[in-house]
Amino acid sequence: MEEKLYEGQDKQELINKALEELECTEDDILYSVTKDKVGLFKKEVVKLHVFKMTDVVEFVKNYLEDLTKDMGLDVQFETKVREKQITVRMFSDNNNILIGKQGKTLQALTTVVKQVVKNKTGCYPYILLDVSNYKENQEKYLIRAAKNIAKEVEETKVPVTMENMNSYERRIIHNYISEKFSTVYTESEGEEPNRHIVVKPKED
Repeated sequence: MEEKLYEGQDKQELINKALEELECTEDDILYSVTKDKVGLFKKEVVKLHVFKMTDVVEFVKNYLEDLTKDMGLDVQFETKVREKQITVRMFSDNNNILIGKQGKTLQALTTVVKQVVKNKTGCYPYILLDVSNYKENQEKYLIRAAKNIAKEVEETKVPVTMENMNSYERRIIHNYISEKFSTVYTESEGEEPNRHIVVKPKED
């Protein structure tokens, strides 16, 4: 994964310079910023570390290929980048192994890939790993559950505690209820891995 390094005094000027040189938009790059003090008077220098998203995607794909091969799986990959979100859909000869019980293997793979990219680039991109249509189906299930619970809380005015979920699942619930319901709201409670959402009625 090739890194482009730009140094100067102003972060935005460096970003503009990188975009012009690489002939791309800000959605096409991943970057991190570090600062150093140099010279006799310890003048601060801004360093912009820039990576093309296409290179990051290829790196993620190659890393997953090696990782899944070590798991004894034959996996095909489909990648997509939209608004800085990297989506990698995997199709294997044993999807159940890739997904794991309650999606825990898939969640672990996502965590590992994010950390590896962070180590390489200095920042966390938003990476979504999916196996076949598992995440898509899971999202539909979560939205149905959120809708039913929100309606129940709306009618009874009694808070409902949902089951423990990871941050991705909680985000789906939070976003859906905040967009679709004005009479109830959500709060995350508890400590990982036992963090969960409580749906509560809004006071009149």
